[in-house]
Amino acid sequence: MQSSAWTRFYSNSCCLCCHVRTGTIILGVWYLIINSVVLLILLSALTDPDQYHLTSAELGGEFEFMDDANMCIATAISLLMILICAMATYGAYKQHAAWIIPFFCYQIFDFALNTLVAISVLVYPSTIQDYLRQLPTNFPYKEEIMSVNPTCLVVIILLFISIILAFKGYLISCVWNCYRYINGRNNSDVLVYITTNDTAVLLPPYDDPVNGAAKDPPPPYVSA
Repeated sequence: MQSSAWTRFYSNSCCLCCHVRTGTIILGVWYLIINSVVLLILLSALTDPDQYHLTSAELGGEFEFMDDANMCIATAISLLMILICAMATYGAYKQHAAWIIPFFCYQIFDFALNTLVAISVLVYPSTIQDYLRQLPTNFPYKEEIMSVNPTCLVVIILLFISIILAFKGYLISCVWNCYRYINGRNNSDVLVYITTNDTAVLLPPYDDPVNGAAKDPPPPYVSA
């Protein structure tokens, strides 16, 4: 009964009616492109700090937007994400289930962080107004957003986060189904291989019954 409940959430197809392997490969390539673009922006910011440097006067606060330490940390995270996405893409393409696990763990971690954000907005709705006040004065549509009713603003943000969580949960299920598909297929290949070898060992060679019959002829016929 428990296995049938789990099998209801298992499917070999995902969005656009493509296979879960194809969907995981597309998802891994998409994340690779995004993180590669982010890495290029960070590297260009490290080589030319004045282009991306925002002072405290521009931000309206007493802090800087990104210092060298934060840029290095963000670059290291981007490199790690590129490695994880490349492993997932290679694992889905070559059908190595273990290579998909780091990307799946990242998805779970990202989903948990977004869930904590939604819970914090629901429990502490006043933090939205505090966050909007900390934004720079030249931030686009800052005054329009702050003029919205706080309750409506909380509902809109929660609805937006819920849509994001539903989409991320669907992507997690696609990657999980791809892992189950590859793992189950590899296990079935091993079982077929073992069964074939056992059958070959258990069955006697074709020449043995023939040679055995030749060595033991039937007794001669004796007339009464």
